[in-house]
Amino acid sequence: MGSGARGMTAALALAGLLVTGRAGAGQVAVEHVELERAGGTWNVSVTLRHADTGWEHYADAWRIVDAQGRELARRVLAHPHVHEQPFTRSLSGVRLPERGVVYVEAHDTVHGWSPDRVAVDLGRGAGPRYRIRR
Repeated sequence: MGSGARGMTAALALAGLLVTGRAGAGQVAVEHVELERAGGTWNVSVTLRHADTGWEHYADAWRIVDAQGRELARRVLAHPHVHEQPFTRSLSGVRLPERGVVYVEAHDTVHGWSPDRVAVDLGRGAGPRYRIRR
């Protein structure tokens, strides 16, 4: 393969990463979010993928924030999931606004909050990487 073809391949790969918005190597990725209405609150299940290596580097939390960045809920993950990938953890009794968009973000012990987050439109039943059950 000539240098021009290699350059084009690299450019296309980079463009693909930018378009998908998925986390880079080593960062935690939010794979899927499920919200289920439970009376006046919500049960939230979040599936994460991360190359946990042990206590030094693992996905240690996920949270829900509003459009202004205010934290609405947080689920702390107490231990590494080295041999369980992807994995899903839930949180009950979550209070969310009736309308609008909230964001689900994930955190790891090395990189902090990942740029890979899921925007959840509470007025829709489903969207990219999320589903809502009422």
